[in-house]
Amino acid sequence: MSDVALQPLTIVEIQRRVASELARIGSVIDELGALFAAAGEELALVGGPVRDAMIGRLQNDLDFTTSARPDTTERLVSGWADAVWDMGRDFGTIGCRKGEWQVEITTYRSETYDPSSRKPDVDFGDSLEGDLGRRDFSVNSMAVRVPGREFVDPFGGIVDLAERVLRTPGAPEDSFSDDPLRMMRAARFAAQLGFSVAPEVVEAMTEMAGRIEIISAERVRDELVKLVCAPHPRLGLTLLVDTGLASYVLPELPALALERDEHHRHKDVYEHTLTVLEQSIDLEHRLGNGPDFVSRFAALMHDVGKPRTRKFESGGIVTFHHHDVVGAKLTRRRMKALRFSNADIEAVSTLVELHLRFHGYGSGEWTDSAVRRYVRDAGDQLERLHILTRADCTTRNQRKADRLRRTYDSLEERIARLGEEEELASIRPDLDGNQIMGILGIGPGREVGEAYAFLLELRMDEGPQTPEAAEAALRAWWDARPS
Repeated sequence: MSDVALQPLTIVEIQRRVASELARIGSVIDELGALFAAAGEELALVGGPVRDAMIGRLQNDLDFTTSARPDTTERLVSGWADAVWDMGRDFGTIGCRKGEWQVEITTYRSETYDPSSRKPDVDFGDSLEGDLGRRDFSVNSMAVRVPGREFVDPFGGIVDLAERVLRTPGAPEDSFSDDPLRMMRAARFAAQLGFSVAPEVVEAMTEMAGRIEIISAERVRDELVKLVCAPHPRLGLTLLVDTGLASYVLPELPALALERDEHHRHKDVYEHTLTVLEQSIDLEHRLGNGPDFVSRFAALMHDVGKPRTRKFESGGIVTFHHHDVVGAKLTRRRMKALRFSNADIEAVSTLVELHLRFHGYGSGEWTDSAVRRYVRDAGDQLERLHILTRADCTTRNQRKADRLRRTYDSLEERIARLGEEEELASIRPDLDGNQIMGILGIGPGREVGEAYAFLLELRMDEGPQTPEAAEAALRAWWDARPS
């Protein structure tokens, strides 16, 4: 994993990067700024785009804040933008597209939470400094007024950015009371940017962790996905566990810290899990470009069944029999609670349930039938299962690690060879339902399904059959059935 995001910055380097980025986006921001200034309104580039410009992360999504009310904003951009939308009008936001640029313009605002509410009350503000003061972290509370390009930093965000630390503009207790989701965002930004979190922020997160319960599951889920898909997820996950937030949003993770790995390869299963996650990320190139949430979350959840299945045997041996099956059930339950899609739930829980299957392969003793079943059970998650299984090897014994790697290489080679010969990815019986009914002289019903299942098992056990051999086997099975 790259440590580029962790390199120190100097104020001079930050200023150089900002100047370069403003030159790149200047035609858009100056033109739009002039449009608002002519109407007597203020406009400033704000938040993430300013922060990202300082750390060299270029983007075409531009966020602005303005003194104009939404109706005025919509009127001003309607003749300038290629497309305009107002889905965020209730929060003071008008969106638009200008060429390759995606733009969001939000009225100065003040946003607070009722102690028992899951949704913010939005009040429009009257100054840029007031708007910046309600933002989550100082590194997101910087702005550039346009068209004049005046830099505004009332809370020392540029210094915090140079020091790579997350602080809140005001007291963290006030910030998290207003919007408890900001505690999750602290962990997410730590994971995305490689930043540390100021001690007073960590202390407030720890004291107020329970307040996250007023936030909807969907909003928590979205932050968790961004965290897991970040370049440094260990930083964010560790912060969630250390502050107690994980006990509310992903309690299966801190529970692992109480369980000793059965081979004593790591301090505990929790540390092993984070290592598996990082090793899984290192293998993501097998799936194509970009972070893969399903693969990463399966790595994070693969051992969550261990606390429920731990048993102490004679001789000091600790076992976790069936933790794969139990873990898959826990994974489904947690992902449903976080409102994940059925597709994501099925994909991750399937990987958790199958992550131990390879260990029955031994030194390559599996029959072709067993290899076929491995592929069939993995289905469209086979490549992710390859990644998880390889990542799950965290032994410090290099000889053992090399042996496991060679053995899995052998299994993948067998899968590829059988795949070429038999089209493993789409294994079906050698006879279809219509052929079954014609041979047996029966109509649609339960018997057809039973015959289909028999032929599928035959295909798994013995490989492809000729139509004649399949028909003979089907008739023999039919004749041997009880009346």
